[in-house]
Amino acid sequence: MATESFYGLTANTLRGEPYNFADLKGKVVLVVNVASQCGFTPQYKGLQELYDKFKDRGFTILGFPCNQFGGQEPGEADQIQACPIRFGVSFPIMEKVEVNGNGASDVYKFLKSSKKQFGMELIKWNFEKFLIDREGNVVSRFSSMATPAHLEPEIEKLL
Repeated sequence: MATESFYGLTANTLRGEPYNFADLKGKVVLVVNVASQCGFTPQYKGLQELYDKFKDRGFTILGFPCNQFGGQEPGEADQIQACPIRFGVSFPIMEKVEVNGNGASDVYKFLKSSKKQFGMELIKWNFEKFLIDREGNVVSRFSSMATPAHLEPEIEKLL
């Protein structure tokens, strides 16, 4: 793994621009692996509602498109962007990444090693969520089944 700190990570936005996680210091962050053609894709709406509700209090969401589950994010950047636009998403969407296997992004290597689920690092499906506190600690991990509204009380506690 390239870093031992959340704030040492970097990724590229969907537009290919570098995004330095050091800029997130002091914020509560929710990281979600997203897909445009998944049964959980309507969670984009709830994620945007969380973002709108808490962004002014130091909260952000990072969406990471991933095509590793059922081929549900097959497109390139332009096609991927159409889905968040359809749901009115204004939080940052990153470049498509792998979350499992040898090609997993450094972001997901860090998140998975920081917070296992049921004793496993493996991401099981799209829309799995990691909650990071203001100090850069991965404090919670939620399955795809956890709706964005379900996360609200825990986010509120961290803010």
